[in-house]
Amino acid sequence: MQSTAMKRVVVFGGGTGLSNILRGLKRYPIELTAIVTVADDGGSSGRLFDQYNVPPPGDIRQVMAALSDVEPMIEKMFQHRFEGSDGLKGHSLGNLMLTALTTITGDFARAVEQMGVVLNIKGTVLPAANQRITLHAELEDGSIITGESKIPLYGRKIRNVFITPQDVKPLPETADTIKNADLIVFGPGSLYTSTLPTLLVQDIREAVLESTAKKVYVGNLTTQRGETYRYTASEHVQALYDHAGEPFLDAVLVNNAEAFRRTHNLSENEEPWLVENDLEILQSLVPEVFVQEIATILDGTIMHKTMEVSDMLMRYIERT
Repeated sequence: MQSTAMKRVVVFGGGTGLSNILRGLKRYPIELTAIVTVADDGGSSGRLFDQYNVPPPGDIRQVMAALSDVEPMIEKMFQHRFEGSDGLKGHSLGNLMLTALTTITGDFARAVEQMGVVLNIKGTVLPAANQRITLHAELEDGSIITGESKIPLYGRKIRNVFITPQDVKPLPETADTIKNADLIVFGPGSLYTSTLPTLLVQDIREAVLESTAKKVYVGNLTTQRGETYRYTASEHVQALYDHAGEPFLDAVLVNNAEAFRRTHNLSENEEPWLVENDLEILQSLVPEVFVQEIATILDGTIMHKTMEVSDMLMRYIERT
């Protein structure tokens, strides 16, 4: 695909959904940048912040593993999570390595850069900020929940999310990378706690809105209790618009839920709840809507088909 040789692709989010997409995109001759949330406060990331005051490395670690080009055993070691009952329990080796490099260099972004060299990653990983961001959610009853890991536990509809400090700055190169992109991809991942936090950084949000790049949202496959319970595809998009302050997407890629349900003999009335495509509303919000069967089941978990999604994104960028 020679026409994509110098295309610049920026991907936003965090967690396993984003990592799956990046594993496909890294196969192509593109300039690939992942801008990753640093709002995680649970598990290993939360403990490392409390003990060493480093930004949470968990989402960064997953993305770097997805983009790495090393022997499979090295990647497996990087992702290894310790068990047992001592102080290492629950920590992944990658999180500890990023924490150690931050201590050595005195700078989290520098640590991420150096770890990228060690893992020979394809592309660039930029934390959304070079410091910890705290995520808050206002629920439908007006109560405020503080902490990314706590937000899904309350089981009430989320009105909006916001971050502190509100004046947090991204890395200097982030805004230019966004503005110079040819394609910007959002998601997939937990809508309020993975995808939106990067967009809540003011300079990043403004750069996205100013960028002339085509902007695509890869829709989630299932809804999530505590965040997006029984959300339709258009409700995911509307939440993105509400937090950005204006509509900004050029296209959305959603799973053909009906076909997937038939293929895998899934019931409409049992969890996991597939995201339903309310196409009439969705098409009023986004200029182009692509409906494809982009889901599969791996080890009992519904996941995006890595190659199909990345292939679609590359076909889309070819004609832009």
